[in-house]
Amino acid sequence: MWCPRCKEKDTKVIDSRVAGEHACIRRRRACIACEYRFTTREYIEVRYPRVIKRGGGRCQFDPAKLRSGVSRALEKRPMTSEQFEQLISSILDKICQISDDEITSQAIGEFILSSLKEADEVAYVRFASVYQSFNNIDSFQALIEDMQEQKEEQRSESCSEA
Repeated sequence: MWCPRCKEKDTKVIDSRVAGEHACIRRRRACIACEYRFTTREYIEVRYPRVIKRGGGRCQFDPAKLRSGVSRALEKRPMTSEQFEQLISSILDKICQISDDEITSQAIGEFILSSLKEADEVAYVRFASVYQSFNNIDSFQALIEDMQEQKEEQRSESCSEA
């Protein structure tokens, strides 16, 4: 590791500890030449699958694009940045658990929809309207009625168990 101040290649590790829920290693380093101290972080390099788009084209998965789409659906919704990061992390975990080298954009969309449905119903409807290309009010109404039916089924199941 080279020193950011003097560009010397010889540095030593002074301290090393696990950080961020065991997601990275934080290392405190010192330059042998100029004694400048600095911090580095090591992260696991995640290998995402390639995305098969609806038209059949393939591209590299972009976590920033996922983050942007979910963020847009959650705009002006009561979700903390910590909750948002947990939501994104859970979606990315689902994508990484796919053992194939490729994943369809539809599968990614379904992961996002199922996560949003649990987290925020309004964001779920917003994302679904774009993802499923709603073009009229009937599409929204059908989705909301379907959600209400599912809620009623869950209520009746929980009442029958009690």
